[in-house]
Amino acid sequence: MSELAVYAARDATSRGRRYTEPGPNYRSQYQRDRDRIVHSSAFRRLEYKTQVFVNHEGDMFRTRLTHSIEVAQIARSIARILHLNEDLAETVALAHDLGHTPFGHAGQDALNHCMSDYGGFEHNLQSLRVVDELEERYAEFPGLNLTFESREGILKHCSLQNAKALGDVGERFIHKQQPGLEAQVVNLADEIAYNNHDVDDGLRAKLISIEQLCEVALFNDQFQVVKAQYPKLTGRRLVHETIRRMINLLVVDLIENSQGMLTAAAPESIDAVRGYHRELIGFSEHMRQQSLELKRFLRNNLYRHYRVHRMTVKADKILRDLFNGFMHNIYLLPPEHQHTAQRYAEATGEAGKARAVADYIAGMTDRFAIMEHRRIFDPSELT
Repeated sequence: MSELAVYAARDATSRGRRYTEPGPNYRSQYQRDRDRIVHSSAFRRLEYKTQVFVNHEGDMFRTRLTHSIEVAQIARSIARILHLNEDLAETVALAHDLGHTPFGHAGQDALNHCMSDYGGFEHNLQSLRVVDELEERYAEFPGLNLTFESREGILKHCSLQNAKALGDVGERFIHKQQPGLEAQVVNLADEIAYNNHDVDDGLRAKLISIEQLCEVALFNDQFQVVKAQYPKLTGRRLVHETIRRMINLLVVDLIENSQGMLTAAAPESIDAVRGYHRELIGFSEHMRQQSLELKRFLRNNLYRHYRVHRMTVKADKILRDLFNGFMHNIYLLPPEHQHTAQRYAEATGEAGKARAVADYIAGMTDRFAIMEHRRIFDPSELT
């Protein structure tokens, strides 16, 4: 790791953990956080959760796990060059999707609708809930007991109402402060990764075409450079070479523009970063507009494609049926989840029961949700 800048996160200035522990041997605090995430059950389940394509549609599409690894790689590269804490950036990147439902955004929308009378559902808050409460691995505390800085980075956005119930990690939303720079890096590394891998997966699935993408400046500029340099290049190599250059262009712009903003602002600590009136990691205006154009293209041509929409409708039905079935009869839940639902209901009534049901459903993988729906609602499935 390169020498840290004065405004980077570091062990010595960490706000600590929710439950006091002895310091780690031969690891930094953020390395310990990273390792706890990698060994968590929620992290392993990301292998079978997807964003646009259901897991069984093909083994070449990105999963939440491969996406998280791609985000971590990009975030570490940026953090290293900006003299930020690479270990913290990697930790936040690996943890940022732990609370995602099966079936990607379609699943989140369905579960949020089901939870509308019980406080709603948001995957970002669920990721924090996973590391704070739901993981069961340690004798002395619930969750993973991560550092404040890792938890701060996981919580990308939050309503004022929810922030008031979150204690220290919710305070920045109440006081309109920024997260640390490592968290800011991960937010944009996430954007770079998912936009570009959705281009790749969309092309592989033949839901979008190169001809369509050539209407998008960010893609077309790099595609034409590759075609001019390698006129005989075709197929997947042509696509990969173009996307590789798109990612590089975005990363270089982000680094250089962020370096300029950091030099101008000259924060003297991570708390000065938090108190600054705006984020200090960001694209140039020109690149921001190009990235927005790509986002709009993907929204209109990939995420609203009729084949994706069919999957969305199916995902919505599966999760709503599961939620309503479990709420109507908690004895459909596995025994350990029955007990949790009963305990939550005794504490906070129907809202507590609903939260326990949402926790169970959010933890499912795509194919487990499909199988669970079949087991409960298909009359031919008698076990």
